[in-house]
Amino acid sequence: MSRIEELIQQLCPLGVEIFSLGELGIFENIGVDKKTNVGEKKVMLLNFMDVMRNKHIHKNILSMEVSASDSKIEKCDIKQHDLFITPTSETRDEIGFAAVAIEDISDSVYSYHVMRYRLNNKNAVTPYFIRYLFESDYLRIQIYRASKGLTRYGLSAKDFAKLTIPFPPLDIQEEIVKTLDLFTKLEAELEAELEARKTQYTYYRDALLSFEGKEVEWKTLGEIGEFTRGRRFVKTDILSQGVPCIHYGEMYTHYKIWAKEAKSFLAPDLAAKLRVAKKGDVVIVAAGETIEDIGQGVAWLGDEDVVIHDACFSFRHSLHPNYVSHFTQTDIFHSQIKRYISSGKISSINAAGLSKAKIPVPSFEEQERIASILDKFHVLINDISTGLPAEIQVRRKQYEYYRNRLLTFKELANG
Repeated sequence: MSRIEELIQQLCPLGVEIFSLGELGIFENIGVDKKTNVGEKKVMLLNFMDVMRNKHIHKNILSMEVSASDSKIEKCDIKQHDLFITPTSETRDEIGFAAVAIEDISDSVYSYHVMRYRLNNKNAVTPYFIRYLFESDYLRIQIYRASKGLTRYGLSAKDFAKLTIPFPPLDIQEEIVKTLDLFTKLEAELEAELEARKTQYTYYRDALLSFEGKEVEWKTLGEIGEFTRGRRFVKTDILSQGVPCIHYGEMYTHYKIWAKEAKSFLAPDLAAKLRVAKKGDVVIVAAGETIEDIGQGVAWLGDEDVVIHDACFSFRHSLHPNYVSHFTQTDIFHSQIKRYISSGKISSINAAGLSKAKIPVPSFEEQERIASILDKFHVLINDISTGLPAEIQVRRKQYEYYRNRLLTFKELANG
């Protein structure tokens, strides 16, 4: 019998009470905007992505400076043991990500895109237990069912307050947190090792494609190929079957170096009005929220043409497609196109700017050799069916299984 099972037998053999989150604490989403106003105090802002990307919040995570009035700073402060939650998103799966403040963070506020949950009695419940519950099927199912919206989904503070959780004694909560922390640590160690390998791969790739000390001709992309911009379609046009298409957002979230199949599809009558990439073309993304996002390429290797979004170009050329795609990931390439990118809320680059970037052009056999080497490295660090990515997937599934099991309790019968 595990320590947790022993504690359950001792402290709550008949089951545990179920409480609404509103009974245990207060949800607030007053928040502060991403602005700096004259006459207001400068403070650091906890934003949506800070919560999405982290399990624990501390002062070193906050990187955005804004301003706020004294009353806003007081109302939107960050205290140790506060939970911060993502209340809205374009997809339901991103609602309800939670992170715990591990310290008081002075001169800081939370964004109005974030929900704060402050516990009434920190001696009765640990926020880390609740954070793990936000990952569990128990709460995820409730969040999914309670979310509202058309293009953007979300829950209000009142909606969050109605969600229910099992409420075992504090000793059991802490023991569960300790166990799940161990799983999290093991996964983090594997991810750190994978990140180290990715760094090695990036260094090796950039060194291999720099041709430093070697005689090789460099040509502009405009000399060796032609750019064609896609035409506009929107997410609501996307279907589960039809004509293959690539939406520019998927270039960041789904596609890597090459692709033979598309994730999304369009109706044939709409697709007939748009532009396509053909087999061997490299699809290059031309717009993004940051300059670093722009210019990533994906070699299209599918037998069927693929429709491309108007924030992408298809690059038709005579080089090895994977060689070109790998080159678009390098610092060498991005340092060249950076000067031609127009900055703004959405940064972008045009065909003329991309055409000026130079690429080393060795023999086709050498391009093929380099692409083959880099393809193998890429698979080792990205393919979830092999190596470290596969091990991380296995550990993650084990963790999810035990987390859901540990966070499932028999409900105490009324009366």
